[in-house]
Amino acid sequence: MSTTSPQERIPVALLGATGSVGQRFIELLADHPWFRLAAITASPRSAGKPYGKAARWMQASTLPDAVAKMEVLPTAPESASGCPLVFSALDSQAADLVELDFAAAGHMVVSNAKSYRMDPRVPLIVPEVNPNHLRLLESQPWAGGLATNPNCSTIGLMLALKPLEDAFGIEKVHVVTLQALSGAGVPGVPSLQAVDNVVPFIGGEEDKLESETGKILGRFDDGQIHHHSAVVSAHCNRVPVIDGHTLCVSVSLARPASPEDLFAAWNQYRGEPQRLDLPTAPAQPVHVLSQPDAPQPRLHRDLDGGMAATVGRLRPCPLLDYKFVTLSHNTLRGAAGGALLLAELALARGQIPGIEIPQEESLRMEGSDS
Repeated sequence: MSTTSPQERIPVALLGATGSVGQRFIELLADHPWFRLAAITASPRSAGKPYGKAARWMQASTLPDAVAKMEVLPTAPESASGCPLVFSALDSQAADLVELDFAAAGHMVVSNAKSYRMDPRVPLIVPEVNPNHLRLLESQPWAGGLATNPNCSTIGLMLALKPLEDAFGIEKVHVVTLQALSGAGVPGVPSLQAVDNVVPFIGGEEDKLESETGKILGRFDDGQIHHHSAVVSAHCNRVPVIDGHTLCVSVSLARPASPEDLFAAWNQYRGEPQRLDLPTAPAQPVHVLSQPDAPQPRLHRDLDGGMAATVGRLRPCPLLDYKFVTLSHNTLRGAAGGALLLAELALARGQIPGIEIPQEESLRMEGSDS
């Protein structure tokens, strides 16, 4: 693995750069203070072309000229030469085949794919929730490393549940998701299925929510993760919203709590990314909204740069203890932004060998009051 000067931004590679999540990565990396996009890869049909011709740019922002001119490379470890850090926006089928090759070649891979999330050797991280799980990197068998971002719906759920778990304990969770179209990628859901419709099935999503929750909220001990015992039941739906996953949640707590106690837990919650003042971290990871009809995707998905979760409509639940609604931006917090924050956290904790935070940024963090 190559090393970087503390004065320079860290060169990174992006796998699967032409898809919707890859495009979000390009947006967020354009002005990132620590990372510089140095290599992009995609499928064989795109390799060899300038990115501007290989990708159909779907974002509201303008594609940076420098990226438009970059050659799309094959998705192979040699394409990331000189890039100690690799972000993967690959679909799971492609990730299955190549992500471990990049890790074996000495790259630190931060993946948005589902392929290795439940591998006991691989940390599954929501940075505010379980940063200590990054210690799994210390015992991984590869020359580099592999860390994963959870499912986009799981991330929003975890940000809402972690303050409650810390304060009161969680025993049971029932969640119904209303998931945005962008979560299906490009080209996505056909218009005749999406418009004027709700699709009450998203393949694999319910299993991810139910299994990933236990790992993320689990306890790290003796070099392994002991999954949380909370029972989770999920039902996932695709709805005609562009961005922003809405979750209707009911929860059973281990200890009694008043509504005011829950509000306080959410409002006061801060995690390691906030304490470290990481570049992509939201100032407040959970926003509590008092309006009776909030949160709503169009109005609230972009709070804190799209990196925070919002909660509202807290009320007693006749089956469990409380029910509420939570919302998070699925391609920012739930995908590219979450993966960037994960990489920033690992770097700030000194858990990516051979890479240092650029010096000016290191000095800024040392002087921060957060």
